[in-house]
Amino acid sequence: MTKHVAVLKGGLSNERQVSLSSGHECAAALRRAGYTVTEIDVGFDIAERLREVKPDVVFNALHGRYGEDGTIQGVLEFLRIPYTHSGVLASALAMDKHQAKIMLKAAGIPVTDHVIASRAEVGRSHVMQPPYVVKPVADGSSVGILIVKADQTHPPQEILGTEWKGGEELMVERYIPGRELTCAVMGDVALGVTEIITDLAFYNYEAKYTEGGSHHVLPAQISSKIYDKVQKMSLKAHAALGCRGVSRTDFRFNDQAGPDGELVCLEINTQPGMTPLSLAPEQALFAGHSFEEMVAWMVEDASCNR
Repeated sequence: MTKHVAVLKGGLSNERQVSLSSGHECAAALRRAGYTVTEIDVGFDIAERLREVKPDVVFNALHGRYGEDGTIQGVLEFLRIPYTHSGVLASALAMDKHQAKIMLKAAGIPVTDHVIASRAEVGRSHVMQPPYVVKPVADGSSVGILIVKADQTHPPQEILGTEWKGGEELMVERYIPGRELTCAVMGDVALGVTEIITDLAFYNYEAKYTEGGSHHVLPAQISSKIYDKVQKMSLKAHAALGCRGVSRTDFRFNDQAGPDGELVCLEINTQPGMTPLSLAPEQALFAGHSFEEMVAWMVEDASCNR
């Protein structure tokens, strides 16, 4: 009997547009793989919608708040519908960058030094010696990230503006120069390591989701020692937070810091992008899994109690 899969997309976060694209691509791939698919643009009536649709499995293609912070996972646990990606606790931990760093550091994974401060404090004066990075504690897709350079005399004033959407609590972390590396985990296997190259200030929202905004080098042109280390740390991060299904861990590698360079973990993503420009599907393909095979594997891996 063909499984009926509900693909959850869109949602209520700042990453709604990215999620709509992820959901569209995943739904199309699942149909090609032979599944019956219903696409649902998620709102606050999601429990009622799922009771009406009665899917066998939920493919979670949501990003950001409500979709990858443990909220929708709790709803699905309550409804007893098997779902993809990580469960309630792992999702909540990974989405909160401060809590995630505590867990990663406890597991022996190097992370950047940081402080947590209110929006008012961060906008009023430097809470850390520049250069540093300002980011929302709980958002993804590089939404609301600002880089404060070494010669900048004042903190970024847009933080105090009325159009600020990055929340009231912010993380300020030491800026790590160097190369952007990332590695996805699929089940208990670390996929390839990608270096992300962009001409923009950093790998921001525009670089991630605009054609030509970034260039992915897979496999990353780094030493075998660092390549292996990134893969091992990605598996370790996945396990430390209790992730399931597919995750992706991001790193900065300063190859100018000492003989082996400095490799630090920036964050782990429990709902990595699944668009045509996304990193995890590229890495899966590099490992021999087509996009259809990847999403089908995720559906077959789905469960409750994750």
